[in-house]
Amino acid sequence: MKKILIINGPNINLLGKREPAIYGNFSLQDIENKVYSLAKQLVVEVEFFQSNCEGKIVDKIQGAAKEISSIIINPAAFTHTSIAIRDALCALNLPIIEVHVSNIYAREEFRHKSFVAPVAVGQITGLGVDGYLFALQKLSSL
Repeated sequence: MKKILIINGPNINLLGKREPAIYGNFSLQDIENKVYSLAKQLVVEVEFFQSNCEGKIVDKIQGAAKEISSIIINPAAFTHTSIAIRDALCALNLPIIEVHVSNIYAREEFRHKSFVAPVAVGQITGLGVDGYLFALQKLSSL
């Protein structure tokens, strides 16, 4: 059975409370519930990990390398700053899809640059919870 690691970066734990006009009213738990439900239908295993700490995300990526078939990652603010997360992902040689709840390209200019996108097979941005579901569907078929 395929195992897909879903990583969420800083402040994703605040979804539903943080800037609902931008991020919506759903919580991280809402995302996890919908993803678990779809994963069951697709017959894939998923594991969630969220951290506000860059080093913990790098450690998780490195530690999971032998156990997973692919990664869905919402690096959040680390999208625009973390070469360390990018390099850890690149070292895996696994399919990766970058997901963002909001459309990062319709926001402030500093959010338009992603260090993760060049090492991902795709990027889904601005589709809210559905972005995670679309990513899971795609990675389950690879």
